[in-house]
Amino acid sequence: MKRIILTLLVIVSHKSVAQSAAINDTIVLSRTQAEALFLDKNISLISEKLNIDIADAQVIQAKLWPNPTLTIGEINLWNNATAQELPPLWGNFGKTSQVTAELEQLIQTAGKRKKMIAMEKVSVDIAREYFKTFLRNLKIEFRGNLTELQYTQEQEAIYKKQLSSMQIMLKGYGNQVAQGNIGKGEYIRLKASELQFLKEIADLRKENNSLQKELKVLMNLPATSFIKLTGEGFVPNNKNIENLNLGNLMASAVENRPDMKVIKLGNDYNDNKYKYEKAMRTPDVTLGVSYDRGASLMNDFVGIGFSLDLPFFSRNQGNIKAAKIAIDQGKLLTDEKTITIQAEVLQAYEDLLVTKKLYESIDANYEADLDKLLESYRKNFLQRNTSMLEYLDFVDAYLDNKSILLNSKKDLNKNLEELRYISGEEIN
Repeated sequence: MKRIILTLLVIVSHKSVAQSAAINDTIVLSRTQAEALFLDKNISLISEKLNIDIADAQVIQAKLWPNPTLTIGEINLWNNATAQELPPLWGNFGKTSQVTAELEQLIQTAGKRKKMIAMEKVSVDIAREYFKTFLRNLKIEFRGNLTELQYTQEQEAIYKKQLSSMQIMLKGYGNQVAQGNIGKGEYIRLKASELQFLKEIADLRKENNSLQKELKVLMNLPATSFIKLTGEGFVPNNKNIENLNLGNLMASAVENRPDMKVIKLGNDYNDNKYKYEKAMRTPDVTLGVSYDRGASLMNDFVGIGFSLDLPFFSRNQGNIKAAKIAIDQGKLLTDEKTITIQAEVLQAYEDLLVTKKLYESIDANYEADLDKLLESYRKNFLQRNTSMLEYLDFVDAYLDNKSILLNSKKDLNKNLEELRYISGEEIN
């Protein structure tokens, strides 16, 4: 008996600890707080940002001079009868030793090094814009998940409230059935509705679990965390939407969108590449200093020299032409991207206005009136003034309308976020 009691105490203790841990793992966040965590902790963002450091390192590399080349040769480790004696290197050693040494340094002409540095600096700017593009894409995914989580939380709360009300009625009906006052058919019909609510809640919880997984990865939270979002930010401020100017949004998108900036920077890179390829027509010069011991007209000979390619056959014509074509191609891509961005902004703006119009067409008191009417139907049903069929039909209509209201809020949020994404502007 003591062992059984001890075992039960351990089980109860572990259960209370587990429940306490579960409660402690719940994190209540507003959208603003969640985004701050995302921007600070997201591993993909931290990793992607390192590409900027990599590009900076390439600028450092471009600024470095080519290393000089040292060549040691013609060292003889033996001699024959024809060897002539030379002054020893040290002591009596090296009287017949021969050696040559040459030091060479490549000198880049026509400003090639400066032009290469200019290209790499543009590459750094491109890396920064690629990071902004990556952040932009990740943001819309993150914010979309936040909206979906708020939506599922609201939906689950609605169904839980109906489930609780249904279970209270089922308890009373069960007693009435047991006493023979009510037929079992009505009880079964209510039980079927309860099962439907349970199924809807289970589906919403599965959706919630999927969103929890995505958001925990994006915010780099422990796997055991449970995210609970406040209702803040689920419905955007319509007054700010009314103040939006389509022309300004189009101009801002063409000017500020990171993917557009990448194309413009690509044009700058092509310009610098063209200058670099033209500079490659001029041969580089290699300067050298040589030393020769014992193999020339004088001992310990020191001489200077230079070498360069003779541009008889190749003056880099192919690469220059390719760089020129790339400039023309970049201009065409810029024009196409401009038209695409403007069309995208227009579509996103009009979609937002359509959603806004639908949302505003719903009376401000409609949701509260709907809740009051449901409560009235419930009371009348309990008092037998309303039939079960009428009551359950109204519950279905109530849930459908609640879903429409929630979807209108979610769509308004998503359409505004889409316009933010398309315009490249943080619209409040």
